[in-house]
Amino acid sequence: MPEPSAPASPPVPPVPAARPVPIIIDCDPGHDDALAIMLAAGDPAVELLAITTVAGNQTLAKTTLNARRVCTVAGITGVPIAAGCDRPLVQPLAVAADVHGASGMDGPAFPEPTVDVVPEHAVDLMHRILTGHPEPVTLVPTAPLTNIALLLTRYPQDAARIREIVLMGGSTERGNRTPAAEFNIRTDPEAADIVFRSGVPLTVCGLNVTHQALATHEVVARFEALGTGLGRICAGLLTFFASTYRELYGFPDPPLHDPVAVARVIDPGIVQCVDANVVVELAGRYTRGATVVDLHGRTDRPVNARVATVLDADRFWDRVVAAVRVLGAAAP
Repeated sequence: MPEPSAPASPPVPPVPAARPVPIIIDCDPGHDDALAIMLAAGDPAVELLAITTVAGNQTLAKTTLNARRVCTVAGITGVPIAAGCDRPLVQPLAVAADVHGASGMDGPAFPEPTVDVVPEHAVDLMHRILTGHPEPVTLVPTAPLTNIALLLTRYPQDAARIREIVLMGGSTERGNRTPAAEFNIRTDPEAADIVFRSGVPLTVCGLNVTHQALATHEVVARFEALGTGLGRICAGLLTFFASTYRELYGFPDPPLHDPVAVARVIDPGIVQCVDANVVVELAGRYTRGATVVDLHGRTDRPVNARVATVLDADRFWDRVVAAVRVLGAAAP
């Protein structure tokens, strides 16, 4: 029996001119998630409506604590944080302590967080925001897609209120959790399959483009040169991240994956994309969790995603550093 096709991706509704794009970040902080949160909170092109957390890089308790820590040191207030799913839909949770450390965000010392979570499940918070916001909202998942899949299955009517989903995950080439599969997709392939088949406009920022966002020594020096506590924390995060990437993957400089998805929303010109069909491998003995990207139209499956291919690294780092500068100047 032929595999059912994913629906073609509909066009992304326009955002009114001169208005920031309303977004929700769904994350599992994570060093790169931390910088993604700061970019979203400090750049005027987006309006950060909420931060939701999921198990991934570490357990849900640790990723949620890390989100609170980031908001505390960055002075991010008035943005609700809600904890979501503590495990994938089907398989057991396998965290990435080898990359992010025992805390999920090893490196700098963080004070006790002063920002708390709201007493609401992440999926219910997203649903409430989507139904109550005056315009469609963009979801930016930088983590396993468990929360997003549950949102789309529990509240299918919310799909019409999502402007687009711009995610960090997958790859057009090789993986990083297995030879074939990227971590976020491999952690919950069934959830990713639901999202990729949802018909919601989808942009995929995978390893092939995030590996162009290298935090070189010069980049780290830019954060240190800000002369703020937040700048030093960012430099510390990147320094720890660099050490694990050198040990595990042989990278001289670490790629900062998650902020690339936020940058695509802030300024689409920073991240070039092509249209393609993307499906998630669920059954492969060696390839479970791989994203099968039909870049050359070799199948009859319709386009269901915009796939990021090229990053303007200079413009990307300018936006990230500028956002940290803005937050650091106002942070306690």
